[in-house]
Amino acid sequence: MKLKLSVVTLWAEDVNRTTDFYRDVMGLPLLTVDRGLPHFDLGGAYLVILPGRLYKPDESTRSRFPVLAFAVDNLDDVIRDLGSHGVEMPWGVEEDSDSRWVMFNDPGGNLLEVAMFGVNKHHT
Repeated sequence: MKLKLSVVTLWAEDVNRTTDFYRDVMGLPLLTVDRGLPHFDLGGAYLVILPGRLYKPDESTRSRFPVLAFAVDNLDDVIRDLGSHGVEMPWGVEEDSDSRWVMFNDPGGNLLEVAMFGVNKHHT
């Protein structure tokens, strides 16, 4: 069996505000709005925003792992764009031996990440 990503679903109490965020801030193409549900292009898969509340686990077990992560070629440009839209990045730029990333919440409270990979790769 070969699986291919088809749909990613996120919840938001304010679907219109969250739709604006993914279209205007994140730059995702809005393909259609079907029965009030926006469908964005995620490079061959759909991102759909549903009305509702984000389920948040108990704070004592909460991890900082994003529900959706995007890879980019230039993280600094993305950080500048996010900042110009007033997006708060509470942990700033983080990095490990091979990548740099920032995490932030969309208007629905979903934790997102934008990462640049291969930044410290050494070729031998």
